Amino acid sequence: MITTDYVTGSPCWLDLGAPDVAAAAAFYGAVFDWQFESFGPDAGGYGVFRHEGRSVAAAGRLTEEGARSAWMIYFRVHDADTAVRAVEGAGGAVRTPPVAAGDAGRMAQFTDPQKAQFAVWEPGANQGLEKVDDPGALMWTELYTTDAAAAKEFYGRLFGWETQDMTLPGGGGSYGLISPQGGGQERMQGGVMQVSTDLLTLTDGRPYWHPVFHVTDCDAALGRITGHGGRVQMGPEDAEGVGRLAVCVDPAGADFVVLTPSG
Repeated sequence: MITTDYVTGSPCWLDLGAPDVAAAAAFYGAVFDWQFESFGPDAGGYGVFRHEGRSVAAAGRLTEEGARSAWMIYFRVHDADTAVRAVEGAGGAVRTPPVAAGDAGRMAQFTDPQKAQFAVWEPGANQGLEKVDDPGALMWTELYTTDAAAAKEFYGRLFGWETQDMTLPGGGGSYGLISPQGGGQERMQGGVMQVSTDLLTLTDGRPYWHPVFHVTDCDAALGRITGHGGRVQMGPEDAEGVGRLAVCVDPAGADFVVLTPSG
Protein backbone atom coordinates (compact mmCIF):
# COMPACT_ATOMS: atom_id res chain seq x y z
CA MET A 1 0.00 0.00 0.00
CA ILE A 2 1.05 3.59 -0.58
CA THR A 3 1.29 5.69 2.57
CA THR A 4 2.10 9.30 3.38
CA ASP A 5 5.05 8.08 5.44
CA TYR A 6 7.22 8.64 2.39
CA VAL A 7 10.57 6.92 2.03
CA THR A 8 13.15 6.94 -0.75
CA GLY A 9 11.65 5.57 -3.95
CA SER A 10 8.03 5.78 -2.86
CA PRO A 11 5.49 7.61 -5.07
CA CYS A 12 4.82 10.93 -3.36
CA TRP A 13 3.26 13.22 -5.99
CA LEU A 14 1.59 13.11 -9.38
CA ASP A 15 0.43 15.74 -11.79
CA LEU A 16 -1.46 15.90 -15.04
CA GLY A 17 -0.24 17.75 -18.10
CA ALA A 18 -3.48 18.93 -19.70
CA PRO A 19 -4.16 21.03 -22.80
CA ASP A 20 -7.09 22.63 -20.94
CA VAL A 21 -6.71 22.69 -17.16
CA ALA A 22 -10.24 23.96 -16.55
CA ALA A 23 -11.70 21.11 -18.60
CA ALA A 24 -9.51 18.60 -16.76
CA ALA A 25 -10.61 20.01 -13.41
CA ALA A 26 -14.26 19.65 -14.44
CA PHE A 27 -13.76 16.05 -15.59
CA TYR A 28 -11.87 14.80 -12.54
CA GLY A 29 -14.17 16.76 -10.27
CA ALA A 30 -17.12 14.89 -11.73
CA VAL A 31 -15.39 11.49 -11.63
CA PHE A 32 -13.65 11.61 -8.23
CA ASP A 33 -15.27 14.61 -6.53
CA TRP A 34 -11.95 16.45 -6.60
CA GLN A 35 -11.77 20.20 -6.07
CA PHE A 36 -9.12 22.15 -8.02
CA GLU A 37 -7.19 24.97 -6.38
CA SER A 38 -5.13 27.02 -8.85
CA PHE A 39 -1.84 28.54 -7.70
CA GLY A 40 -2.59 31.51 -9.95
CA PRO A 41 -1.15 33.14 -13.09
CA ASP A 42 2.39 33.25 -11.69
CA ALA A 43 2.33 29.44 -11.58
CA GLY A 44 1.05 29.22 -15.16
CA GLY A 45 -2.30 27.90 -13.99
CA TYR A 46 -0.73 24.97 -12.13
CA GLY A 47 -2.72 23.89 -9.14
CA VAL A 48 -3.64 21.10 -6.78
CA PHE A 49 -6.58 18.71 -6.66
CA ARG A 50 -8.03 18.15 -3.21
CA HIS A 51 -10.40 15.49 -1.92
CA GLU A 52 -12.06 16.14 1.42
CA GLY A 53 -9.62 19.00 1.91
CA ARG A 54 -6.41 17.02 1.35
CA SER A 55 -4.17 17.07 -1.72
CA VAL A 56 -4.49 14.01 -3.98
CA ALA A 57 -2.94 15.19 -7.27
CA ALA A 58 -2.10 18.28 -9.30
CA ALA A 59 -2.49 19.59 -12.84
CA GLY A 60 -0.90 22.14 -15.13
CA ARG A 61 -1.04 23.26 -18.73
CA LEU A 62 0.64 20.96 -21.26
CA THR A 63 3.34 23.07 -22.92
CA GLU A 64 5.73 20.56 -24.48
CA GLU A 65 5.50 20.60 -28.27
CA GLY A 66 3.97 17.41 -29.61
CA ALA A 67 3.47 15.87 -26.15
CA ARG A 68 0.34 13.95 -25.25
CA SER A 69 -1.73 14.67 -22.18
CA ALA A 70 -0.53 12.29 -19.46
CA TRP A 71 -0.05 11.77 -15.74
CA MET A 72 3.48 12.16 -14.36
CA ILE A 73 4.40 10.17 -11.24
CA TYR A 74 7.04 11.55 -8.86
CA PHE A 75 9.14 9.33 -6.63
CA ARG A 76 10.79 10.61 -3.48
CA VAL A 77 14.54 11.13 -3.35
CA HIS A 78 16.86 12.67 -0.78
CA ASP A 79 18.71 14.74 -3.38
CA ALA A 80 17.61 15.48 -6.96
CA ASP A 81 21.16 16.16 -8.18
CA THR A 82 22.28 12.74 -6.97
CA ALA A 83 19.30 11.26 -8.80
CA VAL A 84 20.46 12.91 -12.05
CA ARG A 85 23.85 11.23 -11.79
CA ALA A 86 22.25 7.89 -10.93
CA VAL A 87 19.81 8.06 -13.85
CA GLU A 88 22.54 8.91 -16.35
CA GLY A 89 24.84 6.27 -14.90
CA ALA A 90 22.14 3.61 -15.32
CA GLY A 91 21.36 4.50 -18.95
CA GLY A 92 18.43 6.88 -18.52
CA ALA A 93 18.18 10.50 -19.65
CA VAL A 94 17.33 13.85 -18.10
CA ARG A 95 14.24 15.61 -19.50
CA THR A 96 14.10 18.46 -16.96
CA PRO A 97 17.11 19.21 -14.74
CA PRO A 98 16.47 19.82 -11.04
CA VAL A 99 14.46 22.97 -10.42
CA ALA A 100 13.10 24.48 -7.22
CA ALA A 101 9.36 24.87 -6.68
CA GLY A 102 9.69 27.73 -4.24
CA ASP A 103 10.27 26.38 -0.76
CA ALA A 104 8.07 23.33 -1.45
CA GLY A 105 10.96 21.26 -2.79
CA ARG A 106 12.87 20.42 -5.95
CA MET A 107 11.85 18.27 -8.89
CA ALA A 108 13.46 16.71 -11.94
CA GLN A 109 12.03 14.67 -14.81
CA PHE A 110 13.65 11.73 -16.60
CA THR A 111 13.19 8.93 -19.08
CA ASP A 112 14.26 5.40 -18.29
CA PRO A 113 16.32 3.37 -20.82
CA GLN A 114 13.11 2.13 -22.50
CA LYS A 115 11.85 5.79 -22.76
CA ALA A 116 9.17 5.69 -20.04
CA GLN A 117 8.87 9.11 -18.40
CA PHE A 118 8.93 9.66 -14.63
CA ALA A 119 9.97 12.29 -12.12
CA VAL A 120 11.56 12.68 -8.70
CA TRP A 121 10.72 14.96 -5.80
CA GLU A 122 13.21 16.23 -3.23
CA PRO A 123 10.94 17.50 -0.44
CA GLY A 124 11.18 20.85 1.23
CA ALA A 125 8.10 22.28 2.89
CA ASN A 126 5.90 19.92 0.84
CA GLN A 127 6.49 16.29 1.76
CA GLY A 128 4.04 14.99 -0.85
CA LEU A 129 0.39 14.11 -1.31
CA GLU A 130 -1.70 14.43 1.83
CA LYS A 131 -4.16 11.66 0.97
CA VAL A 132 -3.34 8.28 -0.60
CA ASP A 133 -4.75 4.75 -0.65
CA ASP A 134 -8.26 5.87 0.34
CA PRO A 135 -11.24 6.26 -2.02
CA GLY A 136 -10.64 9.19 -4.36
CA ALA A 137 -6.85 8.96 -4.11
CA LEU A 138 -3.79 7.25 -5.58
CA MET A 139 -3.38 3.65 -4.41
CA TRP A 140 -0.97 2.04 -6.91
CA THR A 141 1.45 2.89 -9.72
CA GLU A 142 2.06 0.76 -12.79
CA LEU A 143 4.65 0.64 -15.54
CA TYR A 144 3.85 -0.86 -18.93
CA THR A 145 7.20 -1.64 -20.52
CA THR A 146 8.71 -3.60 -23.38
CA ASP A 147 11.52 -4.96 -21.17
CA ALA A 148 10.47 -5.69 -17.59
CA ALA A 149 13.83 -7.18 -16.59
CA ALA A 150 15.74 -4.09 -17.74
CA ALA A 151 13.21 -1.79 -16.06
CA LYS A 152 13.49 -3.62 -12.73
CA GLU A 153 17.28 -3.41 -12.90
CA PHE A 154 17.22 0.32 -13.71
CA TYR A 155 14.77 1.36 -10.99
CA GLY A 156 16.39 -1.02 -8.52
CA ARG A 157 19.72 0.76 -9.03
CA LEU A 158 18.10 4.20 -8.86
CA PHE A 159 15.72 3.79 -5.91
CA GLY A 160 16.72 0.52 -4.27
CA TRP A 161 13.35 -0.99 -5.13
CA GLU A 162 12.70 -4.61 -4.29
CA THR A 163 10.56 -6.61 -6.71
CA GLN A 164 8.68 -9.84 -6.36
CA ASP A 165 7.31 -11.61 -9.44
CA MET A 166 3.87 -13.15 -9.51
CA THR A 167 2.46 -15.35 -12.28
CA LEU A 168 -0.52 -13.89 -14.10
CA PRO A 169 -3.51 -16.19 -14.68
CA GLY A 170 -4.23 -17.64 -18.09
CA GLY A 171 -0.64 -17.74 -19.26
CA GLY A 172 -0.35 -13.96 -19.20
CA GLY A 173 3.26 -13.95 -18.09
CA SER A 174 4.50 -12.42 -14.86
CA TYR A 175 3.95 -9.19 -12.99
CA GLY A 176 6.65 -7.55 -10.91
CA LEU A 177 5.44 -6.19 -7.56
CA ILE A 178 7.41 -3.17 -6.32
CA SER A 179 8.29 -2.28 -2.74
CA PRO A 180 10.66 0.44 -1.50
CA GLN A 181 13.95 -0.80 -0.10
CA GLY A 182 13.29 -2.67 3.12
CA GLY A 183 9.55 -2.04 2.83
CA GLY A 184 8.36 -5.62 2.47
CA GLN A 185 4.98 -6.77 1.23
CA GLU A 186 3.02 -4.33 3.40
CA ARG A 187 4.60 -1.39 1.53
CA MET A 188 4.05 -2.66 -2.02
CA GLN A 189 3.39 0.42 -4.13
CA GLY A 190 3.19 -0.63 -7.76
CA GLY A 191 3.92 -3.07 -10.51
CA VAL A 192 5.95 -3.62 -13.67
CA MET A 193 4.25 -5.40 -16.54
CA GLN A 194 5.89 -6.39 -19.80
CA VAL A 195 3.72 -5.76 -22.84
CA SER A 196 4.21 -5.75 -26.59
CA THR A 197 4.40 -2.49 -28.50
CA ASP A 198 0.99 -3.09 -30.09
CA LEU A 199 -0.56 -2.65 -26.62
CA LEU A 200 1.13 0.74 -26.20
CA THR A 201 -1.03 2.57 -28.71
CA LEU A 202 -1.41 5.69 -26.56
CA THR A 203 2.33 6.36 -26.80
CA ASP A 204 3.08 4.92 -30.25
CA GLY A 205 4.86 1.97 -28.68
CA ARG A 206 6.80 3.79 -25.94
CA PRO A 207 6.60 2.39 -22.37
CA TYR A 208 4.80 4.52 -19.80
CA TRP A 209 3.72 4.86 -16.18
CA HIS A 210 0.13 5.39 -15.12
CA PRO A 211 -1.67 5.91 -11.79
CA VAL A 212 -4.31 3.66 -10.22
CA PHE A 213 -7.03 5.46 -8.25
CA HIS A 214 -9.11 3.88 -5.49
CA VAL A 215 -12.89 4.01 -6.06
CA THR A 216 -15.65 2.50 -3.96
CA ASP A 217 -17.63 1.26 -6.99
CA CYS A 218 -15.74 0.60 -10.21
CA ASP A 219 -18.82 0.35 -12.41
CA ALA A 220 -20.32 3.54 -11.05
CA ALA A 221 -16.99 5.31 -11.65
CA LEU A 222 -17.00 4.10 -15.26
CA GLY A 223 -20.47 5.57 -15.69
CA ARG A 224 -19.14 8.96 -14.56
CA ILE A 225 -16.05 8.64 -16.77
CA THR A 226 -17.95 7.84 -19.97
CA GLY A 227 -20.73 10.27 -19.05
CA HIS A 228 -18.26 13.15 -18.95
CA GLY A 229 -16.35 12.45 -22.16
CA GLY A 230 -13.82 9.80 -21.09
CA ARG A 231 -13.63 6.26 -22.39
CA VAL A 232 -12.82 2.79 -21.17
CA GLN A 233 -9.73 1.23 -22.78
CA MET A 234 -9.94 -2.13 -20.99
CA GLY A 235 -12.39 -3.73 -18.56
CA PRO A 236 -14.08 -3.68 -16.21
CA GLU A 237 -12.79 -7.01 -15.01
CA ASP A 238 -12.36 -8.83 -11.73
CA ALA A 239 -8.79 -9.71 -10.78
CA GLU A 240 -8.55 -12.40 -8.12
CA GLY A 241 -7.06 -11.08 -4.91
CA VAL A 242 -6.92 -7.55 -6.33
CA GLY A 243 -10.43 -6.28 -7.04
CA ARG A 244 -12.51 -4.90 -9.89
CA LEU A 245 -10.67 -2.57 -12.23
CA ALA A 246 -10.68 -0.81 -15.58
CA VAL A 247 -8.13 1.10 -17.66
CA CYS A 248 -9.58 4.46 -18.70
CA VAL A 249 -8.69 7.51 -20.76
CA ASP A 250 -9.81 11.05 -20.00
CA PRO A 251 -11.22 13.37 -22.71
CA ALA A 252 -7.75 14.73 -23.52
CA GLY A 253 -6.15 11.27 -23.84
CA ALA A 254 -4.47 10.80 -20.44
CA ASP A 255 -4.80 7.24 -19.16
CA PHE A 256 -5.41 6.03 -15.63
CA VAL A 257 -6.87 3.02 -13.83
CA VAL A 258 -9.78 2.85 -11.40
CA LEU A 259 -9.82 0.01 -8.89
CA THR A 260 -12.28 -1.16 -6.28
CA PRO A 261 -10.05 -3.36 -4.11
CA SER A 262 -11.27 -6.74 -2.93
CA GLY A 263 -11.74 -7.50 0.74
